[in-house]
Amino acid sequence: MKKLLQEFKNFAIKGNAFDLAVGVIIGAAFGKIVSSIVADLIMPLVSILTGGVKFDQLALTLKPASEGAEALLWKYGSFLQTLFDFLIIAICIFLLVKGMSLLAKKEETKEAPPAEPSEEILLLREIRDALKGKEPAAAETKAEEPANV
Repeated sequence: MKKLLQEFKNFAIKGNAFDLAVGVIIGAAFGKIVSSIVADLIMPLVSILTGGVKFDQLALTLKPASEGAEALLWKYGSFLQTLFDFLIIAICIFLLVKGMSLLAKKEETKEAPPAEPSEEILLLREIRDALKGKEPAAAETKAEEPANV
C-alpha cells in the first residue's frame, strides 16, 4: 500500500499530470465560454436571419404525448447548436495551434546558430586558398625540400 501511494505521489507531482489537469480545467471553462457565445450571441443573429426560428427548440415529434407519458421528441435543434459549438471550438483551437506553430518557427529560426561547415567544405576551402596563393599547399613545401640522396 505504501509503495502504491509513493507511485501515485510521484505521478501527481510530475509536471505532465499537473499540466494535463490545468488543461482540462481551462478546456472546460473555454467550452462554457464558447457555448455562451453560440447560444447568446450567434444563434440570436441566425434566428433573425431565419425569420425568428430558435434552433434549440427545433424538434420532430416521434410519438405524441399520451395520458401518462410525455411526447417523444427528436431534438435536432439542440444537436445543431452543439454542432455550432464544436465548429467554433475547432476553429479556435486550429487558430491557436497555427499561431503557436508560427511563434515556434520564428523562435527556431531566430535562435538557430549557423551550422559549422563540414570537413569536406573546410578541406575544399584550404585547397581553394592554396590555389589562389594565400597559403602554400603541403605538397608544394615538400617538393621544395632538398632530397637526401
